[in-house]
Amino acid sequence: MRCVICNSPNVEMRRVEEEIRWGSNILLAPMELLVCLSCGERYYDKKAMKKIEEMRDRLQKHDLDIEEIGKVFKEHAA
Repeated sequence: MRCVICNSPNVEMRRVEEEIRWGSNILLAPMELLVCLSCGERYYDKKAMKKIEEMRDRLQKHDLDIEEIGKVFKEHAA
């Protein structure tokens, strides 16, 4: 397989932390995805997309065992 963005042949299955956003929160979800090692483009199959959708649904229902690992701060505009 060649990357559709940079045409590199260096596309491999990798374990990544996918960012799933809901509101102002972000869930880092470990997933196995095809990733271009040259430009970082990620490729999502039906199984990966279904997992992301299920996690979003469970987040909205507060039905996911998650832990807070940090906080993000934003400076107020002057």
